[in-house]
Amino acid sequence: MAPYEALYGQKCRSPLCWSDRSDVVILGPQYLQETTEAIKVIQGRMKAAQDRQKSYADLKRQFVEYQRYVPDTSHVLEPEELEMDDSLAYEERPICVLDSKTRDTRRKSIKMIKVQWSNHSPEEATWELEDDMMARYPELFDSAGESSKLS
Repeated sequence: MAPYEALYGQKCRSPLCWSDRSDVVILGPQYLQETTEAIKVIQGRMKAAQDRQKSYADLKRQFVEYQRYVPDTSHVLEPEELEMDDSLAYEERPICVLDSKTRDTRRKSIKMIKVQWSNHSPEEATWELEDDMMARYPELFDSAGESSKLS
């Protein structure tokens, strides 16, 4: 019996499976009965295998309960206003210096400062070279050479 016939209980009707009309042999009702019984046995085995696989999958399946969301006006975030130029870009400006440290290498010491940038929280501050920041943003430092907070 062909696999297609075993699965679907009927002969394949695609052009690949068509046979020549002259080769058709007509068999009696007993052949038809045996074929029907064989198909039922195959279908039963496939159903048993499918049920077995389903039982394995059901053991791993977990019920997940989702909580229903209750709208609350306090959950709404207000957008921040950004000043943008004509090309829709904005310039990040340093707001204040949060920390400073000196990195010592074999030959020299490098002074670094932790800078909080505009439109960013203190957690997003970055470490920058103090000399570069003094050259680019002298207003960040007061006349005594110490860092200050810009408003």
